[in-house]
Amino acid sequence: MKMREFRVTRNYLDYPPGSALLEMGNTRVICTAFYEEGIPAFLQNSMVAEGWLTAEYNMIPAATLTRGKRERLSGRSFEIQRLIGRALRAVVDRNEFPGYTVYVDCDVIQADGGTRTAAINGSCIAIYDAFQKMIAAGLITTNPLREWVAAISVGIVENELILDLSYDQDSRAQVDMNVVMTEQGKFVEIQGTAEREPFTDNDLQKMLMKAKQAIAKIIYLQKKSVDLI
Repeated sequence: MKMREFRVTRNYLDYPPGSALLEMGNTRVICTAFYEEGIPAFLQNSMVAEGWLTAEYNMIPAATLTRGKRERLSGRSFEIQRLIGRALRAVVDRNEFPGYTVYVDCDVIQADGGTRTAAINGSCIAIYDAFQKMIAAGLITTNPLREWVAAISVGIVENELILDLSYDQDSRAQVDMNVVMTEQGKFVEIQGTAEREPFTDNDLQKMLMKAKQAIAKIIYLQKKSVDLI
């Protein structure tokens, strides 16, 4: 049992301050990060000077085996983009980019399971680079990314513990779980579901341990991709 091949193409697009093509197995997600002066209305009367970070997620129609509809925002996409936003806001210091909003866009161009986890992994790279561009432009002085964040899927398929599930494995899974953790080993989110039979506490601990090990490896690869290692 091991994670699928993890590949990063940094600066995948020319125009965004931060961008990455993130591939996990056959899943491919383009993640971009733009910054813009201005903050949402709900922050404008805040006594603390801070910025905001938000995320959007979607799939192109041909990302799956059968062509999907081009929707403005499905319920699934809305749930996933909220997850991405929460994961990234958990590791950035918004006081370090006051008055700016960072927009993260995750577009799945090929889906083979684990699109939400791949989106988080690629987005963390994209925002790091966007913040570096803000430093270079003299807009901020310190990169607000306090620590890295990454995600992985883990599950039980035919009574076997599987890491980084493909679509075929996910569709047959007895248990399907997504885990988001920080570089310091803290949990941001755990989404776990018994698809068929309930799972035990022992199963849960085994899945979390494998996820934690995989996330540590992903964070190493993320940092290596931006020359921090």
